[in-house]
Amino acid sequence: MFTIIPAIDLKDGQCVRLKQGKAGQSKVYSLDPVAVARGWEEQGAKCLHVVDLDGAFQGRPVHAPIIAGIIKSIKIPVEVGGGLRTDDDIAAVLGAGAARAILGTRAVKEPAELERLAQKFGDGLAVGVDAKKGFVQAAGWVDTTEVKAVDLGAAIDAAGVRTIIYTDTERDGMMAGTNTWAMDEMCAAVKCNVIASGGVTSVADVQELLKLKRANLAGAIVGKALYEGTLSLPALNASLR
Repeated sequence: MFTIIPAIDLKDGQCVRLKQGKAGQSKVYSLDPVAVARGWEEQGAKCLHVVDLDGAFQGRPVHAPIIAGIIKSIKIPVEVGGGLRTDDDIAAVLGAGAARAILGTRAVKEPAELERLAQKFGDGLAVGVDAKKGFVQAAGWVDTTEVKAVDLGAAIDAAGVRTIIYTDTERDGMMAGTNTWAMDEMCAAVKCNVIASGGVTSVADVQELLKLKRANLAGAIVGKALYEGTLSLPALNASLR
């Protein structure tokens, strides 16, 4: 079932959005991320995507107390990423009640660990594949590697990870529509679930993703368009019916 997933990005304790993941280009939307989470649940969200941006840039969890507060304040599942570089980091997020912990940089730098992690954490583990022009980025999108996104996706899938969150970093926060071609390519390369991220700006963008008719395309993360008010969560959910 395809799910619309609102995003909450945390920086300096606030709910923000970045342009193309650049730390210097942030816009604050709320000083109370817990209230924002409750608001999305009230508007019909079935799941939330929470990213510790400071954690991603610093390589360690920074906003654990706020994230725990978000999880406790709502009943819907929450997936959490940003700065999760150790087994203990993953266990702590899941122990706080997250439905999924999202690995990013570690999956790029330690791909041999993925099979063990998939066995250890099961459905609680997801891997974020962040790509620019088809090549994987790491460390909060600061480092662009020579690894092709679809090749990493295939390795993640082969390791037994059940969910990939695939972000086109050039589209993220740009209100420019989704890269449906890239999402289609990833879905074709793997059997596990794929969640699309980056650039969803309209109901039409979601419809274009649905037209791919990929059974493993499990949802789309939506951020800036919701915060700017150019798109509403109820309208997106209604379009799925």
